[in-house]
Amino acid sequence: MKENKYDNEAFQQKYAAMPRSQKGLSGAGEWPALQSLLPAFAGRRVLDLGCGYGWHCAYACGQGASYVLGTDLSEKMLERAARENGGGCIEYRRAAMEDLAFPPGSFDIVLSSLAFHYVRDFAPLVENIYRWLAPGGDFIFSMEHPVFTAYGSQDWYYDENGGILHFPVDNYYMEGPRDARFLGEHIVKYHRTLTTCIDTLLQAGFQLRRLVEPQPPADMLDLPGMRDELRRPMMLLVSASKPYPNT
Repeated sequence: MKENKYDNEAFQQKYAAMPRSQKGLSGAGEWPALQSLLPAFAGRRVLDLGCGYGWHCAYACGQGASYVLGTDLSEKMLERAARENGGGCIEYRRAAMEDLAFPPGSFDIVLSSLAFHYVRDFAPLVENIYRWLAPGGDFIFSMEHPVFTAYGSQDWYYDENGGILHFPVDNYYMEGPRDARFLGEHIVKYHRTLTTCIDTLLQAGFQLRRLVEPQPPADMLDLPGMRDELRRPMMLLVSASKPYPNT
């Protein structure tokens, strides 16, 4: 996807006001689960696809990574990333992840947080990531759960008093673009089934390590609306690796 909603001033202001934007990793409900999937960073080369404000880049560098490249299509996101999470071993580059090109074996770890649901063609990107990783490399990502993306609206069904009835799931097997509504704005996201998400990795040659559907941590359950997040999965976390030859 080459649409860049995140450089729209009104949208960016709304996004910047979100708790995860203000607090960083500690404000992201999925962070404890994602952190548990992360490998050791010491001495390793890291690529963060769709790095946003650079929170994961700063974490990787702080954990001893030798080099971290964060890429994002949004100039506004990268400006804040450089300002608040720059320096050290981190480099930022503006580019759509679908347009990136690196020599084989350029990285030891590839990360991506909540960005792949903006990508139209998932398989070519996964094949590229496989090439970019050195043997034994790690691929860890989060994305919106197929249950969450299937219907498109990404909102609850409500009763006449505004109470939540249920979350709609429809057209699950009809993969493709969805006109989603995020922060009051229309934005295009791409739905794919759980089978497609995982089988694409396996077909590219990855070995699946773990798959997690994260629940809100206990210390966030009293935040407004957070208990409702226990009613359906919103995110999918995946850990995979590129095997060594002949393994």
